[in-house]
Amino acid sequence: MTSKKSTFSALPTWLARFDFLGIFEKDPFGNFLTIKRFFIFVIGWFTYYRYTAVNKIKITGSEQLIDLPDHGVIFLSNHQTYFADVIAFYHIFCATKWGYKDSIAPPFYLFSPRARCYYVAASETMKEGILPKLFSIGGAITIDRSWRANGENVKRELDNAAQDKIGMGLKHGWVVSFPQGTTKPFAPVRKGTAHLIKEHQPIVIPVVINGFRRAFDKKGLRFKKRNTTLTVQFKAPMHFLPDESVDDMIDRITKAIEQEPPKESNVLLPIM
Repeated sequence: MTSKKSTFSALPTWLARFDFLGIFEKDPFGNFLTIKRFFIFVIGWFTYYRYTAVNKIKITGSEQLIDLPDHGVIFLSNHQTYFADVIAFYHIFCATKWGYKDSIAPPFYLFSPRARCYYVAASETMKEGILPKLFSIGGAITIDRSWRANGENVKRELDNAAQDKIGMGLKHGWVVSFPQGTTKPFAPVRKGTAHLIKEHQPIVIPVVINGFRRAFDKKGLRFKKRNTTLTVQFKAPMHFLPDESVDDMIDRITKAIEQEPPKESNVLLPIM
């Protein structure tokens, strides 16, 4: 993405340039970054022990994040829980901002967190209870899925505004997207991801996570199995040709996030 980083403020343009501390700075969706930083600070301290004491997080490839621009980057990851995955990403992003490598210990980075972060989430997920509504303050870009709602397969009109909202997030910061659109393993990558990349041309960082489904419940709020190793692997940026077909892009993304369906065994089992 070569476009200039977007900046928003509650102050008039002529006065916003004097807001050196960013007190009145907003994100593209009208939320004050000061409130967002405070929210990340609080949630970060409340969740830190989940990744370091109750479970152990193992991060690899965080050097891929060091020289990235502060906007125009999309992270494409497989998905295992609604919120535990995203919270782990935020910890890593904030730690990397402070120069940490493959680690989130100690959590001093929470005193100055990275606020220009967003994640794509289904609208119905963010309406289920008070906590999801609070988590939306952390940078949720809500979309209406055309293929699934409330855990069931559906068919409804495509949310045309979704691409625009994600594009706004990309112009302002980093965006985490789960291209399968579900926590179900080996689900197909949605074609909308390829169209998004073609339209906005962000830097694409594939990510592979594991262990979250074993450690947490589906929402990622309650523990299911303690002392689990949580792995987060950042891979090198992907590059796509301008004329590359959507199907080829989807195939490459599926392989990059290691979500190819397992091949059926041709070995005949003995009859018992």
